Parts: sequence; structure tokens; C-alpha cells
Amino acid sequence: MLSSHCLRRFLLVVVLLVAGQGLAWAHAYHASIMEVRFNPEKQRLEIALKIFIDDLEKGLSVGKPTPVRTDQLPRPQLDPLLMDLLRRSVQFSARPGQALPLTLVGLQKETDSYWLYFTAPLPASATSVSLRHQLLLNLFPDQMNIVNLDARGKKQSLLFREGEESQPLKW
Repeated sequence: MLSSHCLRRFLLVVVLLVAGQGLAWAHAYHASIMEVRFNPEKQRLEIALKIFIDDLEKGLSVGKPTPVRTDQLPRPQLDPLLMDLLRRSVQFSARPGQALPLTLVGLQKETDSYWLYFTAPLPASATSVSLRHQLLLNLFPDQMNIVNLDARGKKQSLLFREGEESQPLKW
């Protein structure tokens, strides 16, 4: 687990490097950002995941006979593909070996990325979950999955990458 100070410094360096390179070429790094919020009234996790479009399309295309293009699929065809990728790559568990069910609640396209919005219900007594986050790690050796948790006034930041796919989220 990285300290918040180290993670902020690292993210600042990444932002400065990317900003200096211009937008004429594909991004030179592979990263996702996940915002996780604990909603005690609904007893669930509310999750927003930001991912570059080209990386998302490569992830969705694994095992498919032709490449998946998100701009060529209507939502009723795209949503099951997104859920399949999420279920394979992102698992929240309140108990060992029991992944919480995920529900896709929205999708927002930006210039070069998508925000995926989904939820996971929690048992009433949960004060932590284990997160296994291996999104795109099998496709890009440099893939970094950054997770920011906001729960009960506590904030936690974690970095998931090859060899560090599972970590606890506590509140």
C-alpha cells in the first residue's frame, strides 16, 4: 500500500509527463482510476472506474473473433461485455472466496476515456472488503490500477499492479 503522499507525488509526475507529450498520439502509459464510496444508507459500495477507450476496447476484445469497438455497439450489446470484463477483472469480497455481485448503473464517455459506474451490495456488518483488481494486467505489463476509497470520513489510496492484485479496503 502506498502512502497518500507518495501516490499524490507519483500521480503529479504522471500528469506532468502526459501533459507535456501532447494529444496527437496514443497514451504512453496504461492506467485506470477507481473511486469507491461506501454508502451506509444503502449498505453498498458505489464505484466509478475511469479507463482509456483504446485500453477498454482491447480488454473487451479478448477472446472475441473480431475487435470490439465501443462506438459501434448499442448499449444493450455493450453492457453485457462491460459486465463480463468487470466480473473477470474486479472482485470485491466481504468473505474469502465470495465475490460481491456487481451492478452496472451507468456509462459516461469522455474524449479519450469512459467512466463506468457500478455498485456492490455489502453485508450489514461489513467494515472492510478485499479487492482483487487485475483490470488489463494481462494485456499491459505497465498497467496501474489506482483506487481511492472514501468511507465514513476516511480516505484510502491504493495502487494495484502486477504482483499486487489483491488488497484490503477498510473503513
